[in-house]
Amino acid sequence: MLTVSRTLLWLGLALTGAPGVRSHPAADSTSPVLSLDVIPRALPDSPSGDYAPAIVDCPRTRPSIRLADRLSDDEASWVRRRRNNTIEPMRDLLVRAAIPDFDAAAYINRVRDNTTALPNIGIAFSGGGYRALMNGAGFLTAADSRNRDLAEHATAVAGLLQSATYIAGLSGGGWLVGSVFANNFSTVPALQRGAEDSPLWRFDRSILRGPRESGIGILNTIDYWRTIHDQVSAKAAGWDTSITDYWGRALSYQLVNATDGGPAYTFSSIANSPHFRDAEAPFPILVADGRAPGERIISLNATVYEFNPFEIGSWDPTTYGFAPLRWLASNFTDGTVGRGGGGLDDDNRDDNNCVRGFDQIGFVMGTSSSLFNQIILQNTTAAAADTPVPSFVVDAIESILRRLDRNENDIAQYEPNPFYRWNPTGQSHNADARQLSLVDGGEDLQNIPLHPLIQPFRALDVIFAVDSSADTHNSWPNGTALRATYDRVATEIGNGTLFPAVPDADTFINLGLNRRPTFFGCDAANFTSSRINDDDDDDDDLFVVPPLIIYVPNAPYTVFSNVSTFQPSYPLGQRDAIIRNGFNSATRGNNTLDEEWPVCVACAVLSRSWWKANESAPDACARCFDRYCWDGSTDTAPVRNYDPAYIIGPDFGSEENAAAGLPGSRGPWALSAMLGVAVLMVAL
Repeated sequence: MLTVSRTLLWLGLALTGAPGVRSHPAADSTSPVLSLDVIPRALPDSPSGDYAPAIVDCPRTRPSIRLADRLSDDEASWVRRRRNNTIEPMRDLLVRAAIPDFDAAAYINRVRDNTTALPNIGIAFSGGGYRALMNGAGFLTAADSRNRDLAEHATAVAGLLQSATYIAGLSGGGWLVGSVFANNFSTVPALQRGAEDSPLWRFDRSILRGPRESGIGILNTIDYWRTIHDQVSAKAAGWDTSITDYWGRALSYQLVNATDGGPAYTFSSIANSPHFRDAEAPFPILVADGRAPGERIISLNATVYEFNPFEIGSWDPTTYGFAPLRWLASNFTDGTVGRGGGGLDDDNRDDNNCVRGFDQIGFVMGTSSSLFNQIILQNTTAAAADTPVPSFVVDAIESILRRLDRNENDIAQYEPNPFYRWNPTGQSHNADARQLSLVDGGEDLQNIPLHPLIQPFRALDVIFAVDSSADTHNSWPNGTALRATYDRVATEIGNGTLFPAVPDADTFINLGLNRRPTFFGCDAANFTSSRINDDDDDDDDLFVVPPLIIYVPNAPYTVFSNVSTFQPSYPLGQRDAIIRNGFNSATRGNNTLDEEWPVCVACAVLSRSWWKANESAPDACARCFDRYCWDGSTDTAPVRNYDPAYIIGPDFGSEENAAAGLPGSRGPWALSAMLGVAVLMVAL
């Protein structure tokens, strides 16, 4: 029976365009081809036309910092449009799930004008290097209704992307989110196919060697690094730089479909792209941690910063403010550009100038993943004669290291600090610092970017948390990231955020919660709701309980996807196999492991809505919640060695993948992050 199920699964899974895998015809032959094409970005917004920021005249209304006591006006206006645009896709998703004895279409029609009752959905993609990008890409593929061949086979989460209001990424998960939006909200299969002569998503070529171009050979590596070096040097003429500048520039070549990785593309220019402007895509957020002056170890009470198309800032009381992202690196002091005393001592700048272009999209993605500075650092400091990083880059990075404390090589430098002399709560860690130092968003153990999605003003009802963390000795998740967020909300820095209880790491493994999706916080009646005044004039204040968390861990469905966090390259067959595995994780093997999985997803999406409407869930949902909701039980017996077996079975493309360099058993795949660095140095 399992063999038959596997065969049906494979026949329904042509989602990656990998060699040897045939695609199903589109469900709608009239679908525009462009929906699956990688569309080049048309909005490079840096006024310099390159990587370096530029000094410009300030707008008539001076850029200023706002209190984190509400959504920004821009976000609030955008969310109203987005919520309206999610109604039809959500209704399609729920109708297709076919909850027994429930009319989903009639229900959505009834609550469509009630923003409190209409389900508010978020998706969060964890960090974990390329493993996180690829595993998350599998989930995103399943969730995207534009992949018509998949929607035809009624994947459980098809349309979830179109139904979501927010999407967040961190580190490797941030590369996924950033790359999708950097390429005009392209689909994952389109990014896998790439464009002709483009290095887009060509992970078979190490980021240290740069993209392969025909007829150039190894000289291409020198040209690649010289271009990056010249661009960073141009920025360094007016602003301090860090290793993250080199890392972010290199990363962009693989993630942005533009010449030289789009050096003039900015994160804030997403706000001007058609899909975002028209609220046809979720609101993207990347996450980084703040490092206080003199701090060496990032603790759970570190300030969490977010980047969104409109702003950079933090809801935490240690900052409690947001700056307009487009004007980052302007001289904010006491919350406004032009107050005096906030600028650098450069002759070509004064406090009345404004700056644009500092939020280069690769630098933002690199900031969220600055832990990966180590990939460059380990290779520039190696004595090996055949290191792919040329000597002029090694010299430049050594110069940066001489300027920095050696223990601060994982930072991204934001100077001048936009929150200089901004201290509305009296708790700021950085109000007196000219530089804001940001590091990889997972360094505080919150490796799933849940922090921006549990803010009461965003009022999310359900969050799909895709976890690709490397918590165990062989790089599988064990719920540590969920637990970190749960622990943090109970502290003073939690600032009113709410999160359902989750168990310890050993319980996650002993009860199998890291081998299948698990729901946390199912029964809203178990929580005391908090009333949040949203400052609108419609008397529609928010009544907030913790969101229901749908935890979707990386697990070995059809391939051992526990590759090392620091592995720098992947044969394309391996890339596609891991993406397929992520698809199976999102869909329970395209429903072969649980034919009621679509019903259970729909029940989870509607759970908070029914509670708010004081309506009972259908009986089919009660059965789903019995299966997937954590019931509070624990098993804390220490786990000595977690080495899981296949959940479905080997990918039917394994022979082809083996020829491409894929391992055929779990042993070679189970590399720890530390071992990955060693393998990286040997391989290169």
